[in-house]
Amino acid sequence: MPVIMSSGGNSGSQASTLIIQAMAMGEVTLRDWWMVMKREILSGLLLGIILGVLGFVRIGAEEVIKHTYGDVWYLYGAAIGCSLVGVVLWGSLVGSMLPFILRRFGADPASSSAPFVSTIVDVTGLVIYFSFATFILRDVLFN
Repeated sequence: MPVIMSSGGNSGSQASTLIIQAMAMGEVTLRDWWMVMKREILSGLLLGIILGVLGFVRIGAEEVIKHTYGDVWYLYGAAIGCSLVGVVLWGSLVGSMLPFILRRFGADPASSSAPFVSTIVDVTGLVIYFSFATFILRDVLFN
């Protein structure tokens, strides 16, 4: 769980930092939110897939070495992999859109974004993780 949560927080903080810098330099305005969102969906999805595959491979490697997960190791790997994709994508979206929202309401994105991104992504990241785990592992957990 800590890896999943920190991955989402890191991607959100990075996206937030880049957007705030672009806003400060005049490269991005409030009108550009849709373009930014499309780019962050793509980059968040790609980063999430890379981390998700690594998470799946890590579960598979532990199964080969220690036989920790049994015959359903691939379900655990899938739950971790999908959770990483979801949390990193969500973190990137929240991190990139929150500065626009704060600017729209007259707040300073530079002073507010990091705490908000961390809080939002950590709390909702747990929901994403447990949702994927419950959906993918329902037959394993409830039998």
